Amino acid sequence: MSLTLTLDFQYTTSVEKAWSALTDSSKLAQWITENDFKPVEGERFQFRHQPYEYWDGIVDGEVLSVEEPNHLSYSWGTGDERQTVTWKLQDLGDGKVNLHLEQTGFSNAEGLEGAKYGWNEWFSKFEQVL
Repeated sequence: MSLTLTLDFQYTTSVEKAWSALTDSSKLAQWITENDFKPVEGERFQFRHQPYEYWDGIVDGEVLSVEEPNHLSYSWGTGDERQTVTWKLQDLGDGKVNLHLEQTGFSNAEGLEGAKYGWNEWFSKFEQVL
């Protein structure tokens, strides 16, 4: 059974600025971690976190689809554990943008809760990048 995480974040910004924060490698490094991400379908990338005793800190990924500036999807994971992350950006008017995140492929509730915690931590830094 595969579990899905769904989160929505609203910001006062433009869709273009939010898109850039999701797809520009240097901006991703400011709110997630060092990476070599490029928003190109089929492109492979890595997020490089601080390693520790039981993990090398590497998250491998591949861009699945890009529809600038409203849709981005990629797979990522470590070892045999893979999820798909999909972003949908929606202009709400009055200078507000909704970022809709859907992450699928969790094999257990602990993984889903860990991801929810992680995204909320990362998004506490996201607004600074805008």
